[in-house]
Amino acid sequence: MSLNVIDLIKGQLGPALVSQAASQFGESESGISKAIGGLLPAVVGGLANSADKPGVVDAITQASSSGILGNLLGGSSSNPIISNLLSSIFGDKVSGLVNSIASFSGVSNTSAGSLLNLVTGATVGTVGKYAADNNLGASGISSLLNDQKGIISSLLPAGLSLASFGLGAENWFGQAKETVSSVTSTAKDNIAEGVATARENVSEGAREVRERFENNNNNNQGGGSIWKWLLPLLLLLAAGYFLWKQCEKKQTTTTTTSTSDSATTSSTADTATTGTATPVPATAKTDENIDLNGVMLKGYKGGMEDQMISFLKSGAYKNAADDSALKDKWYDFDHVNFKMGSSTELEAGSQGQLDNLVAILKAFPDAKIKIGGYTDKTGNEASNVKLSKARAEYIKAALAKAGVGAQVLEAEGYGSKFAKVDAKASDAERAADRKMAVRFAK
Repeated sequence: MSLNVIDLIKGQLGPALVSQAASQFGESESGISKAIGGLLPAVVGGLANSADKPGVVDAITQASSSGILGNLLGGSSSNPIISNLLSSIFGDKVSGLVNSIASFSGVSNTSAGSLLNLVTGATVGTVGKYAADNNLGASGISSLLNDQKGIISSLLPAGLSLASFGLGAENWFGQAKETVSSVTSTAKDNIAEGVATARENVSEGAREVRERFENNNNNNQGGGSIWKWLLPLLLLLAAGYFLWKQCEKKQTTTTTTSTSDSATTSSTADTATTGTATPVPATAKTDENIDLNGVMLKGYKGGMEDQMISFLKSGAYKNAADDSALKDKWYDFDHVNFKMGSSTELEAGSQGQLDNLVAILKAFPDAKIKIGGYTDKTGNEASNVKLSKARAEYIKAALAKAGVGAQVLEAEGYGSKFAKVDAKASDAERAADRKMAVRFAK
């Protein structure tokens, strides 16, 4: 799946900032939240539509070092980077955007204008920071923004659309209307072809029925044979069934074509932007009870906890003579993930598996472990090593805080040294290389 930059930006626009903005602008917090919810996809959409403009990329690059994120409320309105950027991506439609957001959220036009500057500052600041952290050049930033085009419309709150801002989707996203029109035309042609074919088959069936009926009459003059009426009825039923199946077949083919060719919904956005559909696992993993000496941990059957507990119970760790017998077996975390570009913020749901690891170490106090961090092949390798090392150290510190620090011998970052997926692959494919792992050590 392509990176959704809106998820990154939301971290800068949390409840604390909403509360401060409401107080500063004299608006309700609900109104501020609604306005931000409408402005964020609009601003990201504007940047995506202008991703190939040098001025836009330059503004994002400058934002990473301008301190915008450190003073969103105080410095956004007067920042020349933001004002020039808004003029570049929205032109004379800025006032229409502000009016629409004010009407939608119930805040004043003045507040909506200030919030537009604030959201734009948060957006370019966040994207600029991500680009700097991951060593993205101008082409990388443009590619990242272009990847957002397929999901923007689906992220607008109910009651808002690009048209309500005076920004038609066809103007933002190129040939969207033309593509839909082409698909619709193809669908109509396929259905028409199916109906025509079915009609020909019915006509042929009717001709056969007529001939058989006439022959039957000639051979049974004055007779009461049941075939006089049964055979034509059976043939008519067969022709009707064939007609129904032909239409159903063509309808199914047409639906499939329109789904694969169209890239206007969030569910198909990843396929449209990467050119490769994200594979769907054959069976979804489901948390089960993993037995830890009578205590039940929630984890995947065959997952990290299950494998580690089985290894310890087998006596293999105890019987290992030295670290050389343990160094090649790593256990990947199933749930522990860091937010993109961060070494200090975990994704929601990560803490549970860290708690499980703490429980395992406490149940086997003689066991020692080593933490490893890994990245994919994109970006500067020195930065990748630094990031992966910082993430491994973060987990080590979290385990120490939970009382098992003495059992963690080392935390190491390997960058992309062991990555297997090509740097040009889709983000969803490269995700397999961005992981945290643990192994037993002595």
